[in-house]
Parts: sequence; C-alpha cells; structure tokens
Amino acid sequence: MTWLFKKLLDRFLTGSIREGRFRVIWPDGSESLYGDGTNPAAGIKILDAATLRRLVLNPGLALGEGYMDGGVIPLDSSIHDVLIILLGNIGRHPMPTLEWNERLGLLLRPILQANNAVRSKNNVAHHYDLNGQLYSLFLDRDRQYSCAYFPRGDESLEEAQTAKKRHIAAKLLLNRPDLTVLDIGCGWGGLALSLARDFGARVTGITLSEEQLTEARARAAAAGLSERVKFELMDYRAMDQQFDRIVSVGMFEHVGAPSFPSFFATVSHCLKPDGVALLHSIGRFAGPGATNKWIAKYIFPGGYSPALSEALAPLEKSGLVTTDIEILRLHYAKTIAHWRRRFAANRTAIAALYDERFCRMFEFYLSCSELSFIHFDGMNFQIQMAHDRAAVPLTRDYMVEQERHLTQARAAE
Repeated sequence: MTWLFKKLLDRFLTGSIREGRFRVIWPDGSESLYGDGTNPAAGIKILDAATLRRLVLNPGLALGEGYMDGGVIPLDSSIHDVLIILLGNIGRHPMPTLEWNERLGLLLRPILQANNAVRSKNNVAHHYDLNGQLYSLFLDRDRQYSCAYFPRGDESLEEAQTAKKRHIAAKLLLNRPDLTVLDIGCGWGGLALSLARDFGARVTGITLSEEQLTEARARAAAAGLSERVKFELMDYRAMDQQFDRIVSVGMFEHVGAPSFPSFFATVSHCLKPDGVALLHSIGRFAGPGATNKWIAKYIFPGGYSPALSEALAPLEKSGLVTTDIEILRLHYAKTIAHWRRRFAANRTAIAALYDERFCRMFEFYLSCSELSFIHFDGMNFQIQMAHDRAAVPLTRDYMVEQERHLTQARAAE
C-alpha cells in the first residue's frame, strides 16, 4: 500500500505547491520536485512508510509529529523554511485531507472544548506549568506571553510589549487611583504589576497555573506591591466580587466555544455598573473553525481561537455593551518572530532543560503560529465592553492621548 499513499501525497502536493521549490525524498529513495522553481526553496525526507501514511490521512497532525520524532527530516533547510513553502502555498490551495479534518474538528468541538473547571486547570498545567526558566529564555523581560503591539513596526520585543500594556491601559480608562481591577488569566503578573505601579490600581490577578502563581506573587513582593496586587489560583467562573475594571489578555483562547457564554456572564456579573472591561484574544478572520490537531494535542489542549462573530454573539446576550473593537492583523506574527529567534539563540540551554524532541516541538509550534498570522486567517482582536454606553468618552481620542502621555513620561525617566 506504500505506493498508493505515495501517489496520493504526490497528487496533493502537486495541487497545492505552486510557488517556490519543494523537494521530497520518499521512503523508497526516489525524489520529486514541486512548485515553479523560484525561491524560496526547501525540502523534506520521509523516512518510513508509516510516516508517509499518516501524512496522507492527517497531515495537520502528522507533519509536526514526524518532525518531532525524526520521521520527517528537513533537507538543506530548517523546519521554518519548510513551513514557509508549505503553509504559504496550502493557505491558498488547501489539501483535501486538511479540509476534511477541519470539518471533523468542527463537529467534535463540543466534546474537545468542554472545558469545565477541572479540565481547564489540567489544560493550563500542560503548557504553563512547564519549567519557568523556559519562558525566560525566549519571552521579554516581563514575560508577556501574548501579542505585542508595534506602533511603528520596528520596535524591539521589550518596546512592543511595553506599548501593548500602555495600549490596554489606555482602553481601560484608568483615570483615577485606587480603581479595582480584575485580571483574568494574569500569567506571570506583568500587566497587573504595571497597572498597580503606573496607575495606582488595586489589582486581583487570577490564574490556573501554579507555576505562574508562585512567580507572580514573588514578583509582587520584590516590587513592594503585595498590598496593591493580589494573585489567586482561581477559575474565572468562581469569582463573585465586583470590580471597576476587568481585563483579560491571552486567556480567552483557553475558554472553549461552549463556555463563551459563561465567560461573558462572569465579566458582566463582576463588572460594576459604571465599569469598563477589555478582552484581548487571538481570533480568526474566516469565520468559525477548528483548532489544528497537532496544536490541540501538544501545545494547547482544549484551546480555540474564535472568529469575532463567535465572541460577539454571547457577549450581546450577557448584558454588556460593546464600546470599541480593534483588529491587530500582523502584530502577532512580528511578536512570534522575536520569540522564535530568541528560542533559537537559547536552544542549547532549552535542550538542557528538556530534550531534543521538546525543542523540535516548540520550534514547530512557534513557526506554525507565526506563519498562520501571515498565510492563514489568524489575527488578534481587542473588545472593550461596559454596562453603560456612556462609561467611555465619545471618541477614541482619549486612547491616543493617554498612550502619548505614558510614552513621554517613560522617555523623561
């Protein structure tokens, strides 16, 4: 049957790879070339019949697994070079089995994304309770593990992550001290600490990651902000206090579509009548879809980046008013490019923490994620919400003015 799977994959690649030069060495030692012969160029060697079969039946899972386990070897190129050609072409000319598997993923979403409190904690631990040193080796100094903001486009990672926090703070309208803020999915505490230090806010950060909780509390103590910033190990659905402001950055992707109504109901319940909330999330341009099987298995189990339409429908039923929406198109591609380069520069240290297979897994994850924002439908959205439509000024000018003021104050330090 190996000949049949070779023929099928050859047909799929012929139909999909139309630009660039892509070379394949098959398990029997023969070679095939695809594309129009122009740059970029890359290639792979498929070592065995089992890997070949899986690449035909479930390429979205098998390519990453093949690279991790050594069944797929890049030829005179990196895995990033391979993915540039594959994703760049398949984004325009999809392979049939990829489309079939996405349709199946859509049907299975209610099961795969049934994220109750126990399952949510386990899913978070899978990725965020890894060795804390790992994240210090490729993130910025503040460990912002979400899309940065590039006003010019050429900022350093540290500059862009600082700009992201200012951008969010401006939308939260922190116009007086001692405002209470709930940070849902607070990560390592960087945003919460910034809001307390720079705006005098009193912040409660909640997370399901024990590693993040420990680090966030240590950072608050070291900064002398333990009285203003509290971090708790808590599922968002368990929160029953009310706050002046609510922010959630990079957490909504872990909620799962079946739980979107619960998320917005919680925000609505916990936001004071005159309060302002901001949601920052990865999204998709092309409407509802399914999480890639490899990403769901190895990186973010239970995760899903929604279409804006999927977020707005339950938001509208929650009693909240949408007061502002912004789409960040290529900002995350730029962010992940920084992470990918830093990961490569520290690969030896990361391999010492884990192993070669882990490094290949993370390389594949970072490259796929970066390219999905360039060639597929990935984007980020920020939704500002309130109970009272008059809770924020009539125009967006206040955001620009606040960011400019913060930038000038930082430059004068």
